[in-house]
Amino acid sequence: MRMSRICRMVFATCLGSFILVIFYFQSMFQPVCVDEWHLAWQPPAAVLHQARRDQVVDACRVYSASSRKRRVLTPGDLKHLVVDEDHELIYCYVPKVACTNWKRVMMVLTGRGKYSNPMEIPSNEAHVPSNLKTLNQYSIAEINHRLKNYLKFLFVREPFERLVSAYRNKFTLKYNSSFHKRFGTRIVRRYRKNATQDALLNGADVKFKEFVEYLVDPATQRDGPLNEHWQTVYQLCHPCHIHYDMVGKYETLEEDANYVLQLVGVGDSLRFPSYAKSTRTTDAMTAQFFSNISTQQQIQLYQLYKLDFLMFNYSIPSYLRLD
Repeated sequence: MRMSRICRMVFATCLGSFILVIFYFQSMFQPVCVDEWHLAWQPPAAVLHQARRDQVVDACRVYSASSRKRRVLTPGDLKHLVVDEDHELIYCYVPKVACTNWKRVMMVLTGRGKYSNPMEIPSNEAHVPSNLKTLNQYSIAEINHRLKNYLKFLFVREPFERLVSAYRNKFTLKYNSSFHKRFGTRIVRRYRKNATQDALLNGADVKFKEFVEYLVDPATQRDGPLNEHWQTVYQLCHPCHIHYDMVGKYETLEEDANYVLQLVGVGDSLRFPSYAKSTRTTDAMTAQFFSNISTQQQIQLYQLYKLDFLMFNYSIPSYLRLD
């Protein structure tokens, strides 16, 4: 009854104030409730981000219905959630999705005047753990309070573009010798026949096909969680357990990033760094890498990243062979 009265009041107000408009648009004589009225007047950006949130919720519901796995998050699951106390903001960083620049921005936000220009912060400085506080460093009560009250956001990317970007960065650049030693030597040892002693010792020339073999191998899953650079967003940020207020996309990075900064009230004084990197991994480049991957391995790889595709509304790539 109360909701019905509210609807009638809203309709009467609309009829009195906008009678000329209503006569012109005869199809709009349906009374609307307060929530519907508010939704109709949301700005385009708000509608877009609501649709993205709904997509995540729907995918989680389907996954939950089809999975027997049930788990509760522990503080150890929250090490990717960076906290800004001054602006009551939580950012879940995903490697290979502009996370270096986002960490720079978070250092500006949390620095209380120490920094003003994100791009003046060296990239290696942005990745020093002590420069930013993460949610796993709080007590359970403090974690729950922040998850309930702070604005939470993450940024995502087409899963296979992100994967190829990680491969290119960690296995084809000479300066990443730590990744070559830690992962490259293991991959060469497991998946390369007649490997040279140099390859076994240094692991500096891992092929993408070998990297894919490593990812889809059940033994890799048994070894423990994947490295954060190729771990799924689902496992890094737990969007089925944590309700994110905003899901940004790499494909609309600057627009979405500056929308976040506007939401926390710093949009006039801080802008997200422009991104014009010519070596960026593209869809065409990703298709080229996948051209040498067998159909079976493509299917296995898609299954590994399927939830990221579904949750964040990325379509199956045209180059993928799934039949």
